[in-house]
Amino acid sequence: MRMNKTFGSSIILILFLFTFNFCNDEKKSLTKSDKNKSYYVYDQGAIVRTDTTKKIIHLVFTGDSYADGADTIIKVLNKHSIKAMFFFTGNFYRNKKFANYIERLIRDGHYLGAHSDKHLLYAAWSNRDSLLVTKEQFREDLINNYIEMSKFGICKNSAKFFIPPYEWYNTVISGWTKDLGLTLINYTQGTKSHADWTTPDMGARYVDSDQIFTSILEYEGKSVSGLNGFILLSHIGSDPLRTDKFYYKLDELLGEMVNRGYVFKILE
Repeated sequence: MRMNKTFGSSIILILFLFTFNFCNDEKKSLTKSDKNKSYYVYDQGAIVRTDTTKKIIHLVFTGDSYADGADTIIKVLNKHSIKAMFFFTGNFYRNKKFANYIERLIRDGHYLGAHSDKHLLYAAWSNRDSLLVTKEQFREDLINNYIEMSKFGICKNSAKFFIPPYEWYNTVISGWTKDLGLTLINYTQGTKSHADWTTPDMGARYVDSDQIFTSILEYEGKSVSGLNGFILLSHIGSDPLRTDKFYYKLDELLGEMVNRGYVFKILE
């Protein structure tokens, strides 16, 4: 018998609520209290920066199809005793080749969150207000992401921050995220750290690792607030066509930022 589509979606929502209401991992919610909301900088309804008066950086990595930088990134973070935030798609969590990395990140105390299940594009590139998904498609996809996360013991209460796929969204997506009891965040604009996925065949769009590294240092030096409250995003892996991997510069970057007085913290 074919299940009614609406009924099927309702079952998924019930499973989502059940899974996270009765999860054994009762970590403290990471959502800040209302009195501290003034420290947030928002764009299209998503948090894109925190307190610009404090030398704190929130280091973020996203992942979908690739994890070639995982081992290097984990070792560098351990070397500097830094905790970071990792946002993976359901595709990533389902990939058995990546399970060991996920378990190591959990064991090391990093934040693991959602990045959508199938890495959907929510809005048109040329018209941000033009949605490419319905609310039902958005909700079902995101819930499926959390279901995959639950298989690693990651609970909603300890993973309320969500980064949209492609780091592209609008105010409607922010609202739909809130309806699920989650908070949308995105990277802080100003550097080229997020361009570490680009490949040489993209021509002028390609950004090599030296350019990325330089853009971060130059922004820090020229901006009045430096990298204070920055959500600095890059990727845990990239296409094999990109041989110039930015994660090989992570050790140098973290060392330089620490020398400049910054501390790295998970977003609270």
